[in-house]
Amino acid sequence: MPLDKEEAEARLKARRPIPKPKPAYLPVTGSPLTVDKDLYTSIATAPRTTIEEFVIPIRSGRAWKAPAGSIIRISTPEGPQVGDLNIWNAHNPRERFWAARTKQLYSSHVSTHDKLWSCLPYMRPLVTIVDDSLSWYGVDEHGGRVHDLLGTRCDGYISSVLAGKGYDFHCHSNLTRAVLPFGLSESDVHDVINIFQVTGLDEQGRYFMNPCPAQKGDYIEFLAEQDVLMALSTCPGGDLSLWGFGADSEKEMIKCCRPLKVEVFKLADADFLQKSGWKPAEPAPYKGLHGMLVPEGEHEAAK
Repeated sequence: MPLDKEEAEARLKARRPIPKPKPAYLPVTGSPLTVDKDLYTSIATAPRTTIEEFVIPIRSGRAWKAPAGSIIRISTPEGPQVGDLNIWNAHNPRERFWAARTKQLYSSHVSTHDKLWSCLPYMRPLVTIVDDSLSWYGVDEHGGRVHDLLGTRCDGYISSVLAGKGYDFHCHSNLTRAVLPFGLSESDVHDVINIFQVTGLDEQGRYFMNPCPAQKGDYIEFLAEQDVLMALSTCPGGDLSLWGFGADSEKEMIKCCRPLKVEVFKLADADFLQKSGWKPAEPAPYKGLHGMLVPEGEHEAAK
């Protein structure tokens, strides 16, 4: 049963002061979490040539492949617009972006020199952010930050629960349609990084979203740490300035929807990465058996 008010207050009063905690995964010199900033800055600023470019219309989605060592730029060609991004290993869709672990390793929101990590049993960077024109945003007066890992994609399932009606062009649906030509399906769509999206938690720990701060031409750039398949949805909420649920909201939000542009580049000097010492990411070295030889548990092994 819940504690009564007096006992709860007594426990709070008796609780020892908690020192300010340290980040659980704070990068240190030599850590795999730490990026060689000089190296990645040199990569980001090296001459490049275009492999592919296209514009994704409003309330739509598209997927594309990018080889290891390429640079992917996603930008806002007409003004503020939120995008929901999925990433997989291009040769193995079981290896995909792990938003929760990336959030633990870095922060609830990411920017330049943060890596986006893949799921178990691979546990390696898929891409590294090498440039971000919104890195200046920092923390706003409400605690909001940009490039969100707290939330996930919008979808027709939660919309039908909360608004009583489904809608076929949520980010989940956009991503599902985008990956079909690559042999993937709805079950391959996973938690996203919400690029250009400002979010946070209020004083009661509740998730909130603020309007996108991007202007025409803002961008984020990634270095592919391995061959990747990426899929991006132009969120039907647009820049989130008119966000809401229901048919009326869907009609209203389209007023603040804009396209997103994708460009994939290769470095002009084909040997630049090799000469710089960069190598594609390798899977985690763990080769354990997960205790399978002692299925009853560690206590049995100690006997």
